[in-house]
Amino acid sequence: MVELPRVVITGVGITSPNGNDLGTVRKNLLAGVSGVQPYEIRYFGKTLAGICDFDPLRYQKKKEVRRGTRAGGVAIYCANEAVRDAGVDLSRYDKQRVGIYPGVTEHGNVETENEVYNVSQYDYDLRFWSHHHNPRTVANNPAGEVVLNLDLRGPAYCLGGACAAGNLGLIHGAQMLQLGEVDLALAGGVSEAIHTFGIFASFASQGALAKHDDPTRASRPFDKDRNGIVVSEGGCLYMLERLEDAEKRGARIYGELIGHRINSDGTDFVLPDPAGQNACIRGALASAGIEPDEVDLVSTHATSTPSGDVAEVTAVREVFGDCEGVYVNNTKSYIGHAMGGAAAIELAGNLPSFDDGVVHPTINLDQLDPECEVRNLVANEARDVGAVRTILNMSFGMLGINSAVVIRRFDP
Repeated sequence: MVELPRVVITGVGITSPNGNDLGTVRKNLLAGVSGVQPYEIRYFGKTLAGICDFDPLRYQKKKEVRRGTRAGGVAIYCANEAVRDAGVDLSRYDKQRVGIYPGVTEHGNVETENEVYNVSQYDYDLRFWSHHHNPRTVANNPAGEVVLNLDLRGPAYCLGGACAAGNLGLIHGAQMLQLGEVDLALAGGVSEAIHTFGIFASFASQGALAKHDDPTRASRPFDKDRNGIVVSEGGCLYMLERLEDAEKRGARIYGELIGHRINSDGTDFVLPDPAGQNACIRGALASAGIEPDEVDLVSTHATSTPSGDVAEVTAVREVFGDCEGVYVNNTKSYIGHAMGGAAAIELAGNLPSFDDGVVHPTINLDQLDPECEVRNLVANEARDVGAVRTILNMSFGMLGINSAVVIRRFDP
């Protein structure tokens, strides 16, 4: 059997509703600071959302921002931040061998809704339809905008995986490095979801959109009174490298991707299946060559929907029920559901646990739903567990797609 090259994370570029760099995000996670706030969008009206406040002009000109997309802007910000954080000089690399692989849930809805609204103001005269519409809405747009911004020539496309997409991007980037197709991979996930009224309307019609008098308490996974999803935007792209290359240039290493799995439930458009999620988790552990009790932290996907949280906890209990040292937490309780960016953002917030041995909590957990009870669920206050060596990051999406990655602390 051929031994594949080891792949490590050497840079993190992130924007989320509670921070635009990993240090700020981590500080707010440990302090219990939510990024959810009141929001109003055309046609739908008043609601709640997780909103990012990164500076789009940090890496783009005003003309480029106007021409591009919000998802593209998120990707450009995250990509540049990851390059900077990794200390990589792209001019020293072959431009053909740098890959861009963001996962996305949706793309193009925002731009299409905006164009339809714009022409409606001119009696639907299509002369007022933007000639930028097609490049804005193609599925590879966020990746393509990064290529243009960083002046690269390598493979650049998006991984469509519903709300599992952030893990998909990470997995695919690692695979391309292992295959020798690229020498650097910028991979993870991005989302512009809050800018389309259709996603709010759809969740509302399902009865799956969160409501609460206090916006910061609306996203409440596992709580008995949880009532739905808070839609959010954001993203995180990682600089991935082969271990040998990272060590050669003396890079700081956040962690090593040692296992992963993607599968499908094959049962329903929306409702998750614990059996499929269970198989995905076990597949990721088998890929990593570890047993359940060798995981220290399980980063859950839980979106704060009544049925979704129960299904996931059922799967987690079946895999880790007898494991004393496995801790469980959730990040959506702080920022809502960043869709295609969710998995990548949530992993990033947990990576500092490798250094400090502290697990950030699930907040807004006032009364645990008995059906969501799981061993070592860290609730409301951060917990110092001594050491975190292995993280399982889970993410699941509509049409039954499931993903999981296993990241291990790197010890030279």
